[in-house]
Amino acid sequence: MTPLVRWARTHPLALDAIVALGVLLCMVAGSFVDPHGSDGTYAWGARTPGGLSLVLMVLGAAALVFRRIAPLYVLAATSTVSVVELVTGEPRAPVVMSAVVALYTVAATTDRPTTWRVGFATMALLTAVAMLAGPLPWYAQENLGIFAWTGMAAAAGDAVRSRRAFVDAIRERAERAERTREEEARRRVAEERLRIARDLHDVVAHHIALVNVQAGVAAHVMDKRPDQAKEALSHVREASRSALNELRATVGLLRQSGDPEAPTEPAPGLERLDDLVDTFRNAGLPVEVARAKEAPALPAAVDLAAFRVVQEALTNVRKHAGTDAKAEVSVVRVGPNVEVSILDDGPGADAQSDLLDANGGHGLLGMRERVSALGGTLSAGPRYGGGFRVHAILPVKARTDTPGDATR
Repeated sequence: MTPLVRWARTHPLALDAIVALGVLLCMVAGSFVDPHGSDGTYAWGARTPGGLSLVLMVLGAAALVFRRIAPLYVLAATSTVSVVELVTGEPRAPVVMSAVVALYTVAATTDRPTTWRVGFATMALLTAVAMLAGPLPWYAQENLGIFAWTGMAAAAGDAVRSRRAFVDAIRERAERAERTREEEARRRVAEERLRIARDLHDVVAHHIALVNVQAGVAAHVMDKRPDQAKEALSHVREASRSALNELRATVGLLRQSGDPEAPTEPAPGLERLDDLVDTFRNAGLPVEVARAKEAPALPAAVDLAAFRVVQEALTNVRKHAGTDAKAEVSVVRVGPNVEVSILDDGPGADAQSDLLDANGGHGLLGMRERVSALGGTLSAGPRYGGGFRVHAILPVKARTDTPGDATR
């Protein structure tokens, strides 16, 4: 935007005053021209406007200063002084030029029906007065010129208004598209943050729980059975190493594309279920696993979600079900779905029920969100006769993107 255009938009009244001054100069100059010269051409200085004509020209030009503030009133004022000039002027001064500019402004600032109604009324009024009340014959070119100039003013103003509306519509559509892109980007960022938060929770909760249990075992048997304490500390080291590796892989998603040492290890899945179960067994939780030995491969998102559900559920069993609890894990393909169940028989079911009541707990909330994102369902609650049950149904054809898609 040039400085001149910027100034014009910020000072509309001053711009209209300049336009009014230009129209006044044109009207005054035109009042000295005789269109019927002796040689058939326009003769400069062949006539002189009267005092009333000069006053009417000044009034018409002064009204144009307020043409954008009150366009219809300005048109009425300029039409009035034009009618007076058409009736009394001898010779006529081009006062009607002010009405032409006012009619253009009305057409450019109002709607189309108003433009045509007001434009036709103005054309009819000025042309009829010029033909019937003026000193010239009704067919004189000056009278026909009034009809032509008022009609062109209405058409030009309507075209300008239509173009402005078209440009505004394009600009509004572009701004709406930009807002939509920004909202979509924010939504994707929020989903990715939620996914990373779930992964971090799963990694930290699982491994830190194991570290806590094994460290407690090592402290308890350190003096009497150092060999068992050494084994427990070995499990602590292994769990810590696994936690660090998974944290490094998860946090690596937050790296920039050019950062070194970007993680290349695939997301965990059910192929690592045996390793996961062994960590809990080493921590003192008996776990039985039931699943098909040669099950078909699952989509990456479904495979990861099933693994995380088992991991979080077993972590809750170890933390809340008591030291004598046993757990059972089953992964079964049922039609188009994969059903994952984790059961325990521990007396600590009340603690897990409290966890469920307290807004679902972060772990249960994360499991539900992870499963729901794939179009599945998850239920968790106490079992009849004692214990706790977590049951997830995951559709094999998930209705969402894979975790890796969100980072592309």
